[in-house]
Amino acid sequence: MQGAPDPAVAARTHRQLWLANLISNLGTWTQTFATAWLITTVAASASSITLVQTATYIPIFLFALFAGVIADAVHRPKFLFICNLFMALCACSMALLAMNGMATPAALLTLTFCLGCGSAFMWPAWQASMSGLVEPDEVEAAATLNNLSYNVAAIAGPALGGVLFAWVGPGALFLVNAASFIGLLGVYWFWWRDSVQAPEPAAFNFGARLTAGLATALGCPRYRLILLNVCTVFFSTIAFASLLPVFVKNVLHMASGVFGLLMGSLGGGAVCGAFLLPSLRQHVGKTRLLACSLLMYGAMLLALPLLHSLVLLVPLIVLAGMAWSATVSTLNAAAQMAFPAAIRARTLSIYLFVMAAGYTAGSVVWGRVADRWGVQAALATAGACVVINAIALLASKRESAI
Repeated sequence: MQGAPDPAVAARTHRQLWLANLISNLGTWTQTFATAWLITTVAASASSITLVQTATYIPIFLFALFAGVIADAVHRPKFLFICNLFMALCACSMALLAMNGMATPAALLTLTFCLGCGSAFMWPAWQASMSGLVEPDEVEAAATLNNLSYNVAAIAGPALGGVLFAWVGPGALFLVNAASFIGLLGVYWFWWRDSVQAPEPAAFNFGARLTAGLATALGCPRYRLILLNVCTVFFSTIAFASLLPVFVKNVLHMASGVFGLLMGSLGGGAVCGAFLLPSLRQHVGKTRLLACSLLMYGAMLLALPLLHSLVLLVPLIVLAGMAWSATVSTLNAAAQMAFPAAIRARTLSIYLFVMAAGYTAGSVVWGRVADRWGVQAALATAGACVVINAIALLASKRESAI
C-alpha cells in the first residue's frame, strides 16, 4: 500500500506515466503486429492464428483475481516496476529468438503467454493507480485519456510494422517492444523512490481479501450488469483482432502492409472517437452511447466479409474504431468509478478477469468457426452477436445499467 499522494506530485506522476505508457503501447502494438503476421505466414488454420489472442488473454483470466488482491496490499510503484521489468525481459527474449532464426510459433506463443502474465499482474495495479492519481470527478476523463494513449499507439505500431516487417524482419520489431519499456521503468523507479510507503498490515490474509473483493463486486447489481456486458462485448468483438490477419491473407490476398493499414485504421478511428466523446457524453446517456457504439461496431463486422476494396474497408474500420473507443472507455470508466480506492484494484481485477474470459473464449470460438465455415462467416456471426448485444441494451431502457 502507499500513502495519499500530494496533488501536485500526483498530477506530475500521472502525466509522466501517460507519456511513458504511450511509448510502451507503441512497442506492444508493434510486437502484436509482428507476432500475428509471422504466425499467419506459417500457420495452417485460422484457429492456430487466433492462438495469438488466446495466449495474450488467458493469463489475465488465470491470474487477474490473484493480482488484484496483491495490488491492493503492496507498494504499487515497486510492484509495477517489477512487472514491467519481467515483461521487458520477455520482449528481449522474443527479439533474440527472432534474430537467431529460432522464433517458431510455439516459442512465440510461449513468450506471448509470459508477456500476458506480466500484463495480468500489472493491469489491476496500473488502473487503480492511474484512477487514484486524479480527482474522483476526473476518473472518466482519465479513462478516456488512457484509451487515447492506447489507440494512438494502435495507429503507429501496426503502421510501423507494416512498413518495416519485410525490410528489417520481425526481430527488429520485437526489439522495439523491448526498448519501449525503458521509459516506464524509469518513471516507476523514481515514483517508487520518492513515494511514501504506508505500513503494511500485520497479517496478509489472501482468502479474506479475495472474498471481500468478490463479495463487494458481485454484491452490487449495477456492477454485475457491467460485468455481463463486458463478457458478451469482448467475446464477440475479439473476432476482428483474431481473424483480421487471416482475412487479409486468405480473403483479400494481400500482404503485411495491408494488415498494418487496417489495424491502424481501427486505432485511428479510436483516436478520433476520444476527441468526440466528451461532447457526446453531454448529450447521450452512457447506456445509449454504449448501445449505439456497439451497433456501429457490429455493422462493421457484418459488412467486412462483403468488401474487398481498401477504399471502402478503411473508412468503415475507422468508423468502427470511433465506436470502439466509446465502448471501451465507457465500460472501463464505469468499472473504475464503481468502488472506493481501498478496494478498487480487487474489483477492477474482476472486471479484467471477465474481460479476459470473453476474449479468450471468443478467440477460440471464432477461430474454430472460421476453420469450419470460413473467416467471412465467422466475422458475420460475430457481428450479429454484437448487434444483438446492442439491441438488448436499448431494449432494457435502464440508463443506470452502465
